[in-house]
Amino acid sequence: MACFGNTMEEEEENKAAWLLGIKTLRIQPYHLPPPGPHDVKVGIKALGICGSDVHHFKTMRCANFIVKKPMVIGHECAGIIEQVGCEVKTLAVGDRVALEPGISCQSCSLCKHGQYNLCPQMKFFGSPPTNGALANKVVHPANLCFKLPENVSLEEGAMCEPLSVGVHACRRAEISPDTTVLIMGAGPIGLVTLLAARAFGAPRVVIADVDVRRLSFAEKLGADKILQVSKNIEDIGEEVRKIQNAMGSRIDVSFDCVGYDKTTTTALNATRSGGKVCLVGLASSEMTLPLTPAAAREVDIVGIFRYRNTWPLCLELLRTGKIDVKPLITHRYKFSQEEVEEAFETSANGGNAIKVMFNL
Repeated sequence: MACFGNTMEEEEENKAAWLLGIKTLRIQPYHLPPPGPHDVKVGIKALGICGSDVHHFKTMRCANFIVKKPMVIGHECAGIIEQVGCEVKTLAVGDRVALEPGISCQSCSLCKHGQYNLCPQMKFFGSPPTNGALANKVVHPANLCFKLPENVSLEEGAMCEPLSVGVHACRRAEISPDTTVLIMGAGPIGLVTLLAARAFGAPRVVIADVDVRRLSFAEKLGADKILQVSKNIEDIGEEVRKIQNAMGSRIDVSFDCVGYDKTTTTALNATRSGGKVCLVGLASSEMTLPLTPAAAREVDIVGIFRYRNTWPLCLELLRTGKIDVKPLITHRYKFSQEEVEEAFETSANGGNAIKVMFNL
């Protein structure tokens, strides 16, 4: 039973950025699905471009997720409640909210055990075949919309999504004030992992990357030491020694925020015996790794997929100032055909772009 509906006028007003083909985005009408009693309609006000969005934009796929038909793109978002279903008691029209973009089935064994991020029936904004959120308005379950504290902006609310990846990684790796940390990769996810590790109390964080500009950015965000590494797999032994010397002590946990043979191999070799490697980036679908030596040293390997139960903590970290994501937003665009195209090209080209944000 729906407690409110869309008039045809309202539907015609709603526009979204549709991915139609490789590097082909068009702003076109987006007719929303009928909202239910536990849903809300949200006017999207801030949305960031994610690496997975860029993969879809450049190749029409990200890992095993393939775009087979036109799809609304985008999932890092925040907005303002415009309508609420009759069963929604915790939100009201006018509330500013951050949206968790994945809708799980809530009935499979993984969901029932709290691991809903692994739900095989997950419907995730902008992940084929589910439409995303780069639109004027979306309909979403109320329990996946989190009210923003007064001192947290809509842009910061949208940044809860990438920050959640870093928070979930730090939880999985059990980061604490006793944990020294190595991060492979100074892209957006490596940087939010750096911020999360600091918030979790990590006393020393070293970050390595091939790009000196991103390393400079990481240093400004508070990395204790930055190291430029090469793409040459033959350099691993020497680079491991440089990384260990830069740490100045043993490396308890390494985060691979890239996901290539070289970065994961470096992390496995650099981490102390009895330590832990957390695989965050998934650039390669398959890798060849020195697992036997790592197993002999009892180096634990854990993976993460997106996040779960992170929005309340992310919002609290932003509210209290323990994490500041604002410096990560390097580029801003409006929601027009020309600027949507320019924004995705900017994000795809890398360079000095960290987080590209739309203001709708």
